Amino acid sequence: MAAGTFVQDERPALWGETSMSIEQNKKVVRDFYEVVFRDHDLSAVSRFMHDDYIQHNPDADQGSRGFIEFHKGFFAAIPDFHAGIIQMVAEDDLVYVYNRITGTHTGEGFLDHKPTGNRIEFDAVDMFRLRDGKLCEHWDVADTRALFTQVGAIQKIGK
Repeated sequence: MAAGTFVQDERPALWGETSMSIEQNKKVVRDFYEVVFRDHDLSAVSRFMHDDYIQHNPDADQGSRGFIEFHKGFFAAIPDFHAGIIQMVAEDDLVYVYNRITGTHTGEGFLDHKPTGNRIEFDAVDMFRLRDGKLCEHWDVADTRALFTQVGAIQKIGK
């Protein structure tokens, strides 16, 4: 192989093609954001997510129940929580969402941090894998330094 040649890694065997189109998968994720993250309707999670949802975020427990419990705390702590989609890209059974999370930290329930009344704003990237039209796996990368600084859990550098 010539120097500088890019070879794409093969996907793990558990990943496969989906019966849903890329546009259908994006619609599922977009609707999930609107219903769950905009409207805070956690009773609708089963409509969008498999019970055996795999969560690669160590702060949330596995399964749809783990997702619900984590977000009950998040929504209690940040009642005006909003995740606005900035960009969405999809390939095969994966949908990537670059989003900006905003709200006001006025309630209890977020990782044991007391309410500060502070406005929060941070960016995150979520990657969802879909199976049969529902979310089945999730990874995320979030600017938690910004979030934890804004809720007073850590100090700004240089302070």
